[in-house]
Amino acid sequence: METIINYFSTIPSLHRGLILAGGIAFFWLLESVKPLFDFDYKKWNHAGINIFFTITTIIVNFVMAFILLMTADWTVQNKFGILQWLPEINIWVYTIIGLLLLDLIGAYLAHLVQHKTKWMWRFHLIHHTDTWIDTTSANRHHPGESVIRFVFTTLGVLVVGSPMWLVFLYQSMSVVFSQFNHANISLPKKLDTFISYIIVSPDMHKVHHHYILPYTDSNYGNIFSIWDRIFGTFTVLPNHKIIYGVDTHMDPEQNNKLKNLLKIPFQNPKKLN
Repeated sequence: METIINYFSTIPSLHRGLILAGGIAFFWLLESVKPLFDFDYKKWNHAGINIFFTITTIIVNFVMAFILLMTADWTVQNKFGILQWLPEINIWVYTIIGLLLLDLIGAYLAHLVQHKTKWMWRFHLIHHTDTWIDTTSANRHHPGESVIRFVFTTLGVLVVGSPMWLVFLYQSMSVVFSQFNHANISLPKKLDTFISYIIVSPDMHKVHHHYILPYTDSNYGNIFSIWDRIFGTFTVLPNHKIIYGVDTHMDPEQNNKLKNLLKIPFQNPKKLN
């Protein structure tokens, strides 16, 4: 564990970039071997839009990274936050508790609030407009949503009292798990069901991308599935019944044009209902 702590305490930006790019490349190849759905689409064109949003997400997080660093350092120096208030415990238990809580606030809560708050939903909607969910869809976030997610991550760090090495570990895991559960891959059903009791599996998350309610408002988790089960937002739907997208934006002119995707949060609200 000491090796992991040391590595993520000083992880170079290049390595973080390689984790993101390596994950996309790995699941991209896996999708070609064992796809869940045989999409009739231009994969590179689709990836181009989603990679654009991936780049904007990276830029937002890079520009605001100093806030996260200052928050993490402040919690440690001032002994503030849940982890800082715990008695001395095994480092593995400490890490698991930290990851669970960061995932609760930085992913589950952020995701839930964006679905329930109208002005936030206008930004998050871009993620749901994708009618071909694959591994590149994981970071299809409008720059405005990237800022919202960053705020929740910072809030998580403050409440949890997380040291920076744990933040970097969480963010690295979050990227890879999101690529995994968005990937257009078919796992054996029993395996997918089994892992969904611990982590968010591909079949579990695909339900969230079904085009109509109540399925859109379910399965909010990113890394751990425990939060959806605890808070009653866990739902199942057979794969063959899933239709990707969101019912307000099923027209390709709305969901597959980068210019329109960037404008959606600022369009007439009537178009979003």
